[in-house]
Amino acid sequence: MQETFNYLKSLEVNFVATRMGDSVSCRPFGDPVWFDDKIYMLTHAHKEVAKQLADDNRVCIVAYNPNKENWMRIFCEVVDDSENVPAKQAIINEFDWAEESGYTLDNPEFKCYYLANAKVEIRDSEGEILVNYTF
Repeated sequence: MQETFNYLKSLEVNFVATRMGDSVSCRPFGDPVWFDDKIYMLTHAHKEVAKQLADDNRVCIVAYNPNKENWMRIFCEVVDDSENVPAKQAIINEFDWAEESGYTLDNPEFKCYYLANAKVEIRDSEGEILVNYTF
């Protein structure tokens, strides 16, 4: 799990694909947060991604590292942990922009999720699996 976090954290953006009815939606996400031995991501409740995750919490996360010329794919579930005040505080502490963007403890729109039941693979530019593990 730590390798997954380090990989995602080293990049400016990763992409999260969710189900959207009979289709799929994909959007960029920024930095993950490490808290309580879990990888967290955040969003606002009014965003479509939060609504999609409420309907189906299975996602695919894809990130490309141009320096290593490899990419990571994570098939996982995201667990809504928005009632976890210490997790939310850790997220707020991680980003100097968090509170200005509405990520405050008293904001019910502040949603946070951690990755669970993950199957991770790192592949080279030819598509060969370099690393394959679960957490």
